[in-house]
Amino acid sequence: MEIDAYLEVLEREGGLLAEAAERAGLDAPVPTCPGWRTSDLLRHTGAVHRWAGAYVAEGLLEPEPFPEGPEFTGAELLAWYREGHAELVRILAGAPADAQCWTFLPTATTPRGFWSRRQAHETTVHRMDAESALGRRFGPVDPEFAEDGVDELLTGFHARAKSRARTDRPRVLRIRAADTGAVWTVHLSAEPPRTVRNDTGAADCEVTAEAAWLYAALWNRVPLTGPAVHGDASLAHHWTQTAHI
Repeated sequence: MEIDAYLEVLEREGGLLAEAAERAGLDAPVPTCPGWRTSDLLRHTGAVHRWAGAYVAEGLLEPEPFPEGPEFTGAELLAWYREGHAELVRILAGAPADAQCWTFLPTATTPRGFWSRRQAHETTVHRMDAESALGRRFGPVDPEFAEDGVDELLTGFHARAKSRARTDRPRVLRIRAADTGAVWTVHLSAEPPRTVRNDTGAADCEVTAEAAWLYAALWNRVPLTGPAVHGDASLAHHWTQTAHI
């Protein structure tokens, strides 16, 4: 996907997040984030937006401590969130193509591209969280964007040494997007997961569904169960228990 497409998603999803949180009420529980209320969701996402924007705007080359959100409430908290979200979009849209700063996932793109992609997905997943506080089904996610988010999760986050998605013996989990045709083969062991694109041999468990469902399920926003799961369902359950980000 192109940077402009990520920025379009980021701008839209950030607005939808705020709207859903406001409609639910800032004291509403967030079922997809146990222990959180919508005010916690706004503080967290608003802090992430400011943290990410600072890397690009200031050209920071080393990781910075993650900031705490303010103890604002009500309209003041919503305004603070919306201000930070708009500023992040402005920073990323205006950054030069060759801007240099710290990033934290293996990627072949530029730092500007990395942060545009990462914040588009961060905000979309948390938009789902805000909608869960309304007790309604998640709004749609474009299949191409959902595929991209699954790819970021499997080949980015879970390529890192800190991934806890491990098994005591080698196992293979295959993820197949029925609508886009994308396939990922995840090799699990006592080492960090190794994910390759495409169908590469036998799998212990295969999950086949539309990309948007896979996106929500692999980010632990809906259960990774049901008719989409074929083979050893215990491996899908193990993923759910160990692959939190």
